[in-house]
Amino acid sequence: MKYGIAIFPSKKIQDEANSYRKRYDPHYPLIPPHITIKEAFDADDDMIDELIPELKRVANDTKPFKIRINKVSSFVPVTNTIYLKVEPEPEIIELYEKLHAGKFPQNKRYNFVPHITIGQKLLDDEYSDIFGRLKMKSFQFEEEVDRFQLLYQLENGSWTVYESFVFGKELV
Repeated sequence: MKYGIAIFPSKKIQDEANSYRKRYDPHYPLIPPHITIKEAFDADDDMIDELIPELKRVANDTKPFKIRINKVSSFVPVTNTIYLKVEPEPEIIELYEKLHAGKFPQNKRYNFVPHITIGQKLLDDEYSDIFGRLKMKSFQFEEEVDRFQLLYQLENGSWTVYESFVFGKELV
């Protein structure tokens, strides 16, 4: 089964992201707006049973931290993906690193760029038009994050929460 780890922002940020995602992101029906902390990885039940205590330990070693979003950006020329840029604060980078060390699968495919996707798989002209308009728009969000979620993928391709891990509050 495929698993991943993400942070879900507040409803306010999700609503803003979804106002674009429903038009520009084919994954809109598969998962709510999120910050991917660990890309999808394959695991069986035994491996997940082994990782849960590790996830609790990481959560307990992490203090709530702020995320800030000030603009849109993109992954062009690699892909025509547009996203809300989450400022790469030390706390989110540290959380990412903890979830890619020790017993966790070593599945880093890209450099970590904290973001919330709002458009992807766009045609070149469509990308240029949408990104040009969004670059002129102001995005100002700041909020505290106090948990991350272990997700798993269903047969229809959608993702659902397996378990949430609250920073500093997990019973090991």
